[in-house]
Amino acid sequence: MKLAGSEVAIVWNGRRVRAFVPDLLVERELTLDAPTAAKTAMAAAEVGYAAESLAAEYEPLARLLLRSEGLASSFIEGITAPVVDVVLAEERPGGREAGAAVWVASNLTAVAEAVASAEGVDALSTELLCAWHRTLLTGSPTPERYVGAIRDEQSWIGGTSPLDANLVTPPPELLNALLDDLVVYVNRVDIDPVAQTAVAHAQFEIIHPFGDGNGRVGRVLIAWLLTRRLALLVPPPVSIAIAADVGGYSSGLTLFRFGEHLPWVRWFADAVTAGGKAQRALTASVEQIKRTWRDKLDSTDRKTRSDATAYAALELLPRHLVLTSRTLTDELQISNRTALATLRRLAQVSILTEYGTVHSGGAGQPAALFVSRDLLGLAGSRPLR
Repeated sequence: MKLAGSEVAIVWNGRRVRAFVPDLLVERELTLDAPTAAKTAMAAAEVGYAAESLAAEYEPLARLLLRSEGLASSFIEGITAPVVDVVLAEERPGGREAGAAVWVASNLTAVAEAVASAEGVDALSTELLCAWHRTLLTGSPTPERYVGAIRDEQSWIGGTSPLDANLVTPPPELLNALLDDLVVYVNRVDIDPVAQTAVAHAQFEIIHPFGDGNGRVGRVLIAWLLTRRLALLVPPPVSIAIAADVGGYSSGLTLFRFGEHLPWVRWFADAVTAGGKAQRALTASVEQIKRTWRDKLDSTDRKTRSDATAYAALELLPRHLVLTSRTLTDELQISNRTALATLRRLAQVSILTEYGTVHSGGAGQPAALFVSRDLLGLAGSRPLR
């Protein structure tokens, strides 16, 4: 196979190394054959079916879907944390949560911001990529000078240095031209959306424009472009499919670098299809869980059946995956005593589980924390601990 690019000589710590520079997308022949076009069309149709399954009050489900995407994208990079800590970091920026939980929450924030901007932003730009990067690295140990900035140093993928790397990425002085070409390609509206997203993601990962976080930014780009081109309210959680087949993902990117774009586009189309199916399954599961909860309430004593507060509390899920009495007092305008009694009543019928305490950030005793194990499981959590 012939490389879709060239190798250039660089010097690394007094040693000669060769870096890979991909061909500009404007110069590549990226047409689709019939089988590949059929795959991308099937993927777009599946995503459309998934979009139709969202209820009119879609925002809670959308948040759950975006959380699944953020968790999976972080997992691919080896960044994991208990989902309860992640949710707390999302809902209480600047709180006591730290480390991996904050990083994973930042991934969700970046995806959510990108999706929200997909309709309103006319075009992709290098500045927008940098903004996503800045959000993603909130709370990370990455030095500030690398955050939200195109790298000015040599980078590589795999290995401990360019001397033993799997891929030595383009030298920094070539990044502007490569990114300008990528931006032009992404902003086109005359090509197949799924194939466009596959190609754009692959090219971005080869360019590797940032010092850290390229994989996560590249997956934010997937969410943004699919949302924009397919007129979605929320993108399918494609990162779940990538996490399930990291080997296939890596092989597809390698083939793309060797000029074989069709196998990569087909693999990616399958991942989008899987993401659409996961979205439909999650939507159906949430509806089933909510029916089960109502059945549990309906089958309890007369007091619970007549207590509208317990039913109102259920409506806060899945928008809030963790609940405290403070949440209920703010959302339902009830007393703290009533809120705590409601939460404990829901725990008694196994709808919620009490999970430690959480500090509100002000004075006073920490509040009891209640979670839904059912919804945490759908969000892609690891077992509670």
